[in-house]
This record gives sequence, C-alpha cells and structure tokens, in this order.
Amino acid sequence: MLSIVVHSIDALPQAAQQFIDHMGDARVFAFYGNMGAGKTTFIKALCECLGVTDTVTSPTFAIVNEYEGRQPVYHFDFYRIRRIEEAYDLGFEEYCYSGHLCFIEWPELIEDLLPGDAVRVTIETLDDGGRRITMN
Repeated sequence: MLSIVVHSIDALPQAAQQFIDHMGDARVFAFYGNMGAGKTTFIKALCECLGVTDTVTSPTFAIVNEYEGRQPVYHFDFYRIRRIEEAYDLGFEEYCYSGHLCFIEWPELIEDLLPGDAVRVTIETLDDGGRRITMN
C-alpha cells in the first residue's frame, strides 16, 4: 500500500512520479473519489510524467480518451454510463487486457468488469484542502 499526501497543485508532479515508481507491472488503475476530489487532475499529472504528448482532458462525454506518448494510455470516465453494457459496447475489456495503462474514473459503475488485478486508488479531500492518494 502507498499513501501520498499532496498539499498543493505544485506538488502534483512529484506525487505522480512517486505513484509511478510504485506501479510495478500493474496496468489497470481504478480511481475512486468524490466529485471534485481531483481524479482527473491527478491522472493528468500521471500522464505528463509518463511522457504523454496529447492534451489530457476528462473523457466524461467520450467515456474513453486514448493518449499517445512513450506508450499508449487509456483514460476512462464512467460517470455518465447508465448500463454496464455500455462499457462492453466500447470494448472496455479489450482495453484492459491490451497490456497498456488504463486509468479509470468512477469504476464503481463497472465494478464487475474490473480485472482481478486492478489496482484500487482512492483520492480523499483533506480538511486543509490537500489530497490523500492511496494505492491498494
């Protein structure tokens, strides 16, 4: 387990690199947190550290964004799906088993589709406005 506390946006690159250093061979990361906790912001910082050359934005309406860099990165946001079949329709399982990194926001809506080795990441808002990022 890894726990990182971030007190300012300026500390995000260092936190992202620390996270990357602990990712190991895992490919699928499920990000849990309330609306506004910073899931997209942290994923953007991760992508920047991973050398993604595309602009990283929330895939809320597209459901999945594919980014290019040193390696492909798939970024999902399942906030707007209404049925798990929508995830099947976009080929979610193919992405998960592609061997490329998958960062998933709102995974609770597709929990049954997550691979057994998916890493759960929780982002909590602290009383002082900082964030605690926990990787399980």
